[in-house]
Amino acid sequence: MNSKSKGKLVLYTGSSGVGKGTIMAELLKRNPNIRLSVSNTTRKPRKGEIDGVHYNFVTKEQFEKLIEENGFLEYAKYCDNYYGTPKKQVEDLLNQGYDVFLEIEVQGGLQILEKYPDVLSIFILPTSIDSLSRRLHRRGTEDEKTIAKRLAEAEHEMSFKNRYKYNVVNDDLDTAVNEVLDILEKESK
Repeated sequence: MNSKSKGKLVLYTGSSGVGKGTIMAELLKRNPNIRLSVSNTTRKPRKGEIDGVHYNFVTKEQFEKLIEENGFLEYAKYCDNYYGTPKKQVEDLLNQGYDVFLEIEVQGGLQILEKYPDVLSIFILPTSIDSLSRRLHRRGTEDEKTIAKRLAEAEHEMSFKNRYKYNVVNDDLDTAVNEVLDILEKESK
């Protein structure tokens, strides 16, 4: 538990494959006051993903029940799957004084910006669409058709980057992590 009275809500987003998860893993190692909201999703787990750690993997029926109960800060359908941020989990962590990162897709991020205009918002960008394409291919988790769909979606999503207070280009992991930590420190003053 943290001694701060209330934590900061941080909207942390970017297109699929931009390196959000890799940056987040480093942030969690370097700053004990950061907590990551674990999103619910109806998509199947990727190799190495653990239920309750990377995502809460749920059925479409379970997800839709939470929608009806107003149990999400935001939710979106992306590439034929639902993703959503459970409201109670985030509120509990903020009340314990932790800075809570919402690592979510751009569509959900836009909902958060509408509902919470004062949220600290950070958009992670690739150096280029070509570099993003290379990352998605290296990841090896999707076929060509899915990668093409994700790249087309990424180009559209990047058009919203100016709605976010901060843009961080993920060209070098250490530089990107330090930039996010600097933003947190600046915003905590």
